[in-house]
Amino acid sequence: MITPTRTARTDEPASALLGTLAAQGASGALSTEAGIVYLAAGHVVHVESALTPDIGDLLTHSGALAPDGWWEAIDEAGRECRVGRRLVDSGHLAAGALELCHLGALFDAAYFVLAYDGPALRFRPGAAHWLGAVRPVPVDSVLRESRRRRELLHRIWPEPTVDLAPLARVPGTDPADLPARRGRTLAQVDGVRTAAQIATALASRTFHTLVELRRLAAAGLIAPKVPGPAPVNAPAPANVPASASAPATALAPAPVSAEPGPAPRPTAPDEPDTALLRRLLHALEAL
Repeated sequence: MITPTRTARTDEPASALLGTLAAQGASGALSTEAGIVYLAAGHVVHVESALTPDIGDLLTHSGALAPDGWWEAIDEAGRECRVGRRLVDSGHLAAGALELCHLGALFDAAYFVLAYDGPALRFRPGAAHWLGAVRPVPVDSVLRESRRRRELLHRIWPEPTVDLAPLARVPGTDPADLPARRGRTLAQVDGVRTAAQIATALASRTFHTLVELRRLAAAGLIAPKVPGPAPVNAPAPANVPASASAPATALAPAPVSAEPGPAPRPTAPDEPDTALLRRLLHALEAL
């Protein structure tokens, strides 16, 4: 087996480097501008991105796990990178529930890492995520699922700036008779929040949020906000996240996790697409 070394930015897309690392059976963390892919023995064990909610948010807001159980597992097993194992062994969470939520979080983050596929920033051999391995996923499966999601979103609405730009409602439109999830999503569109911020506010799977936002855009109800020229030396508006004023295509380098995500937020839970995730889980078990 080839032992990978620390990798600086290259012209090779992250997706291609992932294939190389998979063939080498590598373990470590591949950083890109949109997120970090964690590998163990050439398989993807976790993906994180600042553009998707943390797995702790998804577990606690879905009602699958009490916040006290989440933080207890972090305190007891975070340094050993065994938080997931601790949640199951302590009885706080069923193994199947953890695997389904983990797959959802992994594929959501991988969508952004691969949809905006740029050069890899670096590879850190041996780096591990604090959650630990839950359900290793072959790199080919991650690439295939990310491609499927890009194609689906393109069919709904082909403009990708909806994924990243601050979104605003289109004046004079009638949002009556929207399905419940779409109505909740539209209610979060305020001219400041991006898709990632809307998903976080809803404690929702990011891909579900992107689907609803693209449907809203296709219906003419929302559009990316066009930023106006900022006055010279003007102070930043209060309570506006810094990412809201960034260009729609700019992605800040994702930091390596030092802490297991933010504290849970008291927002409405989202209904996960359990049928899709169960199909993925069954496909992985058949490999």
